[in-house]
Amino acid sequence: MYTPPFTVTDEILHLVSEISEQIGTLNALLGERMPSPMLRKENQIKTIHSSLAIEHNSLSLQQVTDVIDGKHVLGAPNEIQEVKNALQAYQLMLQLDAFSEADLLRAHNLMMVDLVDNAGHYRKGSVGVFDGDKCIHVAPSADRVPTLMADLFAWIKQTKTHPLVSSCVFHYEFEFIHPFMDGNGRMGRYWQTLLLSRWKGIFAWLPVETIVKKHQQEYYQAIAQSDAKGDSTDFIVFMLKCILQTISEQRKVTDNVGINVGINVGINEQRVLDALRADASLSAVKIGRLLGITTRQAERLLASLREKNLIRRVGANKNGHWETIK
Repeated sequence: MYTPPFTVTDEILHLVSEISEQIGTLNALLGERMPSPMLRKENQIKTIHSSLAIEHNSLSLQQVTDVIDGKHVLGAPNEIQEVKNALQAYQLMLQLDAFSEADLLRAHNLMMVDLVDNAGHYRKGSVGVFDGDKCIHVAPSADRVPTLMADLFAWIKQTKTHPLVSSCVFHYEFEFIHPFMDGNGRMGRYWQTLLLSRWKGIFAWLPVETIVKKHQQEYYQAIAQSDAKGDSTDFIVFMLKCILQTISEQRKVTDNVGINVGINVGINEQRVLDALRADASLSAVKIGRLLGITTRQAERLLASLREKNLIRRVGANKNGHWETIK
């Protein structure tokens, strides 16, 4: 079994402890409610804008907002397509299995459709990582990609390393392998968010990419330092600092808006609602598999949503479907 090289230093342990404490405080402030729809949408737009800006998309935050709102935007067609694709990918996030290689390919197809010819497939040629015109990393040969990715997924499935650390390791290893011809940067950040959201649901709505964008040169430097040392320790430290800064800023927003930050829907209830909006035919068994919970837990969540008049069943249990009311 392949084990990626990294060291859990005292600094990393301190950052993990501080992030965990801040997440606990943030969840306490929310009172087990989701952030308001407006705040979640705002954070998602920030995430998409920042992640694409790192990849040299020149659209402003307002232009990205307008594209997402369905408004006409004057801009490069490929950049507008990038925004539309990213929105679809992030809307799908709660339905994906963070430990499924097939779902990674599915997400890449959404992220890169109509932008590259081989969306959803590993690369067949050589590729490098560039900072401007400077090549800072030459990726492994294409024939090694399937094996390297299979090893990486095998490790993330069975590792006992704390999710805050293991998600950073996955992110770095993914960028080192660079499995696709294009879209590796945005997919690496996307998949770390997905992994973190399976640990704590609130991560699905935290715009970590916004902080990464503010420290873009340090991001590249952390990758280069980890490449030079042959392990991901420096990259782990960088990403944990970005995560901590994101949570700290989100706490300020939460403190400012107080009780109005959320609606009376629990985090897992919101995940069920999002899943049903994407596929109204889902059963409790399938919902459980999607969200990584038991069928009994899924049944209780469905019952709670029905009691709150947020969903209703249309038709028979076997052939019917769910209808979300709001």
